[in-house]
Amino acid sequence: MPTLVCREANLADVGDLARMRVAEWGTELYWQERISRYMRGELHPQQALVPRVVLLASEDGVLVGFIAGHLTRRFGCDGELEWLNVVPQRRRAGVASELLRALARWFEGRQAQRICVDVDPQNVAARAFYRQHGAEELNPHWFVWRDITTLAQPAA
Repeated sequence: MPTLVCREANLADVGDLARMRVAEWGTELYWQERISRYMRGELHPQQALVPRVVLLASEDGVLVGFIAGHLTRRFGCDGELEWLNVVPQRRRAGVASELLRALARWFEGRQAQRICVDVDPQNVAARAFYRQHGAEELNPHWFVWRDITTLAQPAA
């Protein structure tokens, strides 16, 4: 079984991250621009603060997922999960959960507990995933963790 490795992404990873995002929607050029601007601190989601992070997961050197988040004041939260993507063939294999735990540790290191995430009301799988990991519905488009740091511990 391949070993999952999480690390902080850098600008050299943007092309791979963009190719993963384009599977959901948009163009590769759009996502290259958006992700690189986010990483450089030039793209500012509503009420976003610094710092921000993009973490990626790989197995045997192959990118299988990534997650991004930043500090914020949106909805009275401390942080926001910006993106979470896992390649289709590795979904439901624990990759998203491990990435979420890694981001929870990043937030914990910045004393950020209350974290929000925008979730399409039609994305049943994502909504179920976030509920399973302790998030609660804030409104039809947003979920919130009252204390995401409870997820910061490794899976048992």
